[in-house]
Amino acid sequence: MKIKRSALIALVAGGSLAVAAIVVAVMWHVYAAVKYDGDKSCRVNIPGNIDTDSVAAILEHDLGRAGARAATIWRAYGASPQRAHGSYVIEPGMRSIDIFRKISRGAQTPVRLTFNNIRLLPQLASRLGRTFEADSASFMLAVDSVLSSKGYKNTEYIGAFFPDTYEFYWTSSPVDVVSSLVKIRDRFWTEERRAKAEALGLTPMQASVIASNAEEETNDRAERGIVARLYLNRVHRGMPLQADPTVKYAVGDFSLRRITGAHLAVASPYNTYRNAGLPPGPIRMSERATIDALLDSKPHNYIYMCASPDFSGRHLFAADYATHARNAAAYHRALNQRNIK
Repeated sequence: MKIKRSALIALVAGGSLAVAAIVVAVMWHVYAAVKYDGDKSCRVNIPGNIDTDSVAAILEHDLGRAGARAATIWRAYGASPQRAHGSYVIEPGMRSIDIFRKISRGAQTPVRLTFNNIRLLPQLASRLGRTFEADSASFMLAVDSVLSSKGYKNTEYIGAFFPDTYEFYWTSSPVDVVSSLVKIRDRFWTEERRAKAEALGLTPMQASVIASNAEEETNDRAERGIVARLYLNRVHRGMPLQADPTVKYAVGDFSLRRITGAHLAVASPYNTYRNAGLPPGPIRMSERATIDALLDSKPHNYIYMCASPDFSGRHLFAADYATHARNAAAYHRALNQRNIK
């Protein structure tokens, strides 16, 4: 059978194109299969409002050859910096094609936000600013905006949050983050808990104030309910709270181990030796468990406490001043023996 010259040329050309297509496909597979060779996972943050070249530079800088290949594929498929905006965890061995898919789809990896031992709002804002794309100043503004609209006084702001671990997207706005955290606080204060607080003569915020003092007073969780109830006893009797942690807060030095007359004389609404009643707000972000310890605390008649002279972190409690004076004398002897000024 004779084959026309034109048909033969077309057949040969078609075969060449097929071979070329196969070669390209194989090369593309090899190119796209380059893996991230880091020893551990890498979080890549791609800010908003940057151009295609900047995104590519971040990928190459953070992920090396695999990142550069991913950026090339990303460009070839119509790069969108806006879609790539986000935070992504890249695991060792992840192929460049998979890195490309992650960023092109905007499939962010949530960030974990953990905070505890927070006394001041700037500490919280700093923690938020280190976790999210937005800076700490933006979070300070968001806290004021969200909480003031809900009727919080600025001295109460720290009591609107609970220490814990949370998950968000890195790109979450400060207002969304703050609003979500406040909703968690609102859900905690169920009708049952509100009824318990009311039975003690407290608002939810006042309960947070007492709980914050109890946490600062003792590291022993088993004591926190007792300490909180002691403060409540003093409030109900119209006695000054005389809580040393409030003096440390007023002075601005939380490392103080010995409170002196000079400290007690500091003029501040938080100095409960000079002012009757509760301070104007919590002196730290209190835990949910401590608030529950207060709400569920058993009645007792203690109105005095003193740190134990064995420096165990526990306390000696008393219902009368004579017993308290003996406990206090023992503790001060222990301080002098250790030359703690």
